Amino acid sequence: MSDKPQSHEEALTPEELRENAEATREQLGQTVEALAGKADVKAQVHQKTTEAKAQVQQKAAHTKDKASEALRVAQDKLPDPVAEKAAQAKEQIVQAAAVVAGKFQERAPEGLGDTAGQVTRAARRRRGPLLAVAAVALWVLVKKRRGKG
Repeated sequence: MSDKPQSHEEALTPEELRENAEATREQLGQTVEALAGKADVKAQVHQKTTEAKAQVQQKAAHTKDKASEALRVAQDKLPDPVAEKAAQAKEQIVQAAAVVAGKFQERAPEGLGDTAGQVTRAARRRRGPLLAVAAVALWVLVKKRRGKG
């Protein structure tokens, strides 16, 4: 855009002018898309939410791994007598629960037994963690008793 006239060597051919115009249109289109993306708040919120969910899932998996490792370490450190007592206590609890469930089923209205069955199945699915908690609790009780004696 200077005031000097262009020489014949500096003059662009119509084909070069078309190519320049097309390149400028392409750049302008990209700029408009970028600005539209920045203006689309809903899309930005969706993207941030997706990223946050991914982070939460990643942290949850990491926490689950750490908890599993801690449970394994606790079970490894659990003395054999305590583990045996925990197994005995578990068996007693299972037997007592069966007796209570039988009495409850005799006296409970219909439909309530289905819910109790669901709870029982859920407890059986989580038997390992429940057993580990019972073992640790028993171990703590044994330690406290030995400390008092």
